[in-house]
Amino acid sequence: MDNTTEELNERFASTPGTELPVDVLGELQSILRLHSITPEELFFKWESYCLTMGSENTKLDFDTARALKKDVQEGLERGSRGKVHGRNADRKVATGPSKRNNQTNDDVLGMLDGLVPATPQPAPSNGVKGSTFKRKAAYETPAASKSSKGAMSRSPKRLDTPLGPGNTNGHGSQSIPFADRLNAGQIIETLNPDLSVPEPPTAPFAKPRVKVTARTDLDKFSYRPMAMHLSEASEVLDDRIDEFMALLQAHHGLDDAAFGNPASQSTSEVIAVGRIASDSMKGRLNAASLVLETSRRMGAGLRVPLKVGGLPGFGFFPGQIVALRGVNASGEYFSVKEILSLPLLPVAVSRPVEIDLHNERLREGLNEDETQARALSTIFCSGPYTTDDDLAFEALHALCARAVSTCADALILNGPFLDVEHPLLASGDFDLPMGDHTDPETATLQSVFNTLVAAPLRDLAQSVPSITIILIPSIRDAISRHVSWPQDRLSRRDLGLPKQARLVSNPFTFALNEVTIGASAQDVLSALRLEEVISGKLTEPNILARLASYLIDQRHFFPLFPPPDQENLQKASSGNGLPVGAGLDTSYLRLGEWLNVRPDVLITPSVITPFAKVVDGVVVINPGSLSKQKGAGTYAQLTVHPADLTTEQKGTEEYIAHEIFKRGRVDIIKI
Repeated sequence: MDNTTEELNERFASTPGTELPVDVLGELQSILRLHSITPEELFFKWESYCLTMGSENTKLDFDTARALKKDVQEGLERGSRGKVHGRNADRKVATGPSKRNNQTNDDVLGMLDGLVPATPQPAPSNGVKGSTFKRKAAYETPAASKSSKGAMSRSPKRLDTPLGPGNTNGHGSQSIPFADRLNAGQIIETLNPDLSVPEPPTAPFAKPRVKVTARTDLDKFSYRPMAMHLSEASEVLDDRIDEFMALLQAHHGLDDAAFGNPASQSTSEVIAVGRIASDSMKGRLNAASLVLETSRRMGAGLRVPLKVGGLPGFGFFPGQIVALRGVNASGEYFSVKEILSLPLLPVAVSRPVEIDLHNERLREGLNEDETQARALSTIFCSGPYTTDDDLAFEALHALCARAVSTCADALILNGPFLDVEHPLLASGDFDLPMGDHTDPETATLQSVFNTLVAAPLRDLAQSVPSITIILIPSIRDAISRHVSWPQDRLSRRDLGLPKQARLVSNPFTFALNEVTIGASAQDVLSALRLEEVISGKLTEPNILARLASYLIDQRHFFPLFPPPDQENLQKASSGNGLPVGAGLDTSYLRLGEWLNVRPDVLITPSVITPFAKVVDGVVVINPGSLSKQKGAGTYAQLTVHPADLTTEQKGTEEYIAHEIFKRGRVDIIKI
């Protein structure tokens, strides 16, 4: 068997180690000879063909191999005709106007257009029309609306995607105009409704009422992405297991002899600390595929199957650090008898004198008839900030108007701001607002951000000079040069942000006065819901609270490892292609850990149902997306009343817990 045949079997066989049927192999070899291409190039053409015809229904057999052969030939002929037509058009240009050739010659198949994001297209020249200009393929990504006639004649180009919350069908239903949205301003959920929301002041405050203190070392996030070494990654994963074992030993007062290697055959009961994993790289985790991955120090890095049938109930996910009590009598599997609880981080605390200073700051600008400090008002929201069929950013404008009307003290914006999954941004085919004087030849993504996103924030800062604005990026942000998570802050240059805006990392832990807040733009909740395996009686039956408890229990903003396959993720937009995914940089996952205390408030934006819940003393908020695919979304408003210290507390130096879950009200509101 020659090398070409081996490579064809390796790439095209349905299961590894098998061989293709003789007739199918002959057709593929014929294509290689006729067009002088490599098996790798042929495999790429086959993938493109499957995308066009529908990958779920396209199986490689003799008939589809013949159809692929015909399709490759037709693609070459179309490319040749396009080149001839282009040369003829060039000859006629001196004699008079002629129809411009709009077909691309880069795709010999004529079917990748709009399907494969990495396929570049030439940018046609474009001028200014009226007072607006059109960005045509300025970012060298394919225009989804410019499809090949040949490809359209064979099958629909657009792939069906799961329906999002704003869709009525899978083929681009009409969006509801933002001005005609229903129930704008409606509160759909409230945490601590007994607490009041103060009336807005008659005029904005003269100076900021919040002091922002970073609890994260931002300089550590400026690492070089995609420069990972396997040894570094393995050490990070290994050290995390050993650190949890030390915490567990101190928490439960266990001796060293209580711990053991679960992969070693023994009739003695031991406690094993390790990472939950699956015995297969494909498919979802289930009770039959559970394995425990040990550290090199305790188990030589071995994986041992788990038998959990004796447990009354459990909830596991890949990457979870667990402590299991059991025995491996046969040497083939570890039979689990008990799941030991992991210690939680302590709650956030402050000295009475520090709380008094913050309360005094909240008394700034009080009216004459007001005697108590006014509650702190913070708005949390997450991108996308516009619907899939336009770049008007009406939801962002409405949010800024809400911040002005309520004189919000802080506005926390989670990315994405310019979403790489947005169909118009991905195509590079869109209009900027009338009156914008950006030169289309020199326009950049930064100038687009300046016009579409920074402009309403500048208006907000001008109307409410005392507001504090914090921008947390997402790995889906087109303006971010940091493509992995944990993610560095955005570069401020050319963004046109007001001085009240602060650019921070993703994730980011900070304090607004005494309130400690942890926030990450990464959608970890939907990933956990997708990968979680549960059985029996659960300690937390509510799925939303249970997903949030995993983060608190694991002391990490993204404890899931490995992250879900991109093909299984729900897209936040209606464009073609796969979702961006988690983009984890394993060597720097420690930047996502919680270091000293549990945050008072945890912000976890997700595509799942927006909510606000108290979990293990932490106020967990999912504000939802401000804008959905075809309509308006939601945001969250946190109202924190000043801490009421007793005379006895004021006279001591003892630390006092913040207890935001008692004095903080959260409203999930439709924009």
